[in-house]
Amino acid sequence: MSVIYILWLREMKRYLRSRVQIVASLGQPILYLIVLGFGLGPVFQRAGNGNYLQFVSPGVIGMTVLFSSIFSGLGLLWDRQFGFLKETLVAPVPRLQIMIGRTLGGATVAVVQGLLVTIVCVIAGFRPVHLATVPLALCFMLLIATVFAGLGVAVGSSLQDMQGFQLIMNFLVMPLFFLSGALFPLDGLPKALTAATMVDPLSYGVDGMRAILLGRAHYGAMIDFEVMVVIAAAFILLGAYRFSKIEI
Repeated sequence: MSVIYILWLREMKRYLRSRVQIVASLGQPILYLIVLGFGLGPVFQRAGNGNYLQFVSPGVIGMTVLFSSIFSGLGLLWDRQFGFLKETLVAPVPRLQIMIGRTLGGATVAVVQGLLVTIVCVIAGFRPVHLATVPLALCFMLLIATVFAGLGVAVGSSLQDMQGFQLIMNFLVMPLFFLSGALFPLDGLPKALTAATMVDPLSYGVDGMRAILLGRAHYGAMIDFEVMVVIAAAFILLGAYRFSKIEI
């Protein structure tokens, strides 16, 4: 049986066994939907930007996929601490296969959580322009998950212990989320902030989902797709390189 499939299956089984993780993964998105979606809705509508719940839902879905995928990569630290990583690395298989299996497993889990949050958004009142566009939005979820699972593996391979976890959270994950335009429109921003959003990969993923689900885009769906494909390939290569440098 392929090592890639075995590691993918391991990630899925670990996720499905953790019912607490499944429920807890919905907590923060629901908080954003209720507090921001309904709290800022009247202000957003008076500004002439329409329904804020409609606008913020793709951003909340993107946030869920971001957090889940990048932390699955950082799960390397737990595996290193408890010895599973060493057992995996000494196996007579190429490290590239191990890295791809872990990345695909983390990305799949992230997409599943994204789909769960999509259901929550629909229950809260989010309505895509056309239901037929939902499978296309799934492609953007998968791209977001692949990008940040690869980045998570690269970062997790570079850290030696859990002490750097909080640093990564504060100086990498949260800026990626807040600069993505998940919570605010990207039009009319100051030049410095516009430049920052343009180098944030999540900006293109969230914008792509808005383009598909709402027909509202800043960059354009095709540009978003092309940029995400290039970044996904780059981050997978980066993750593979850093993973190959891990010392047992």
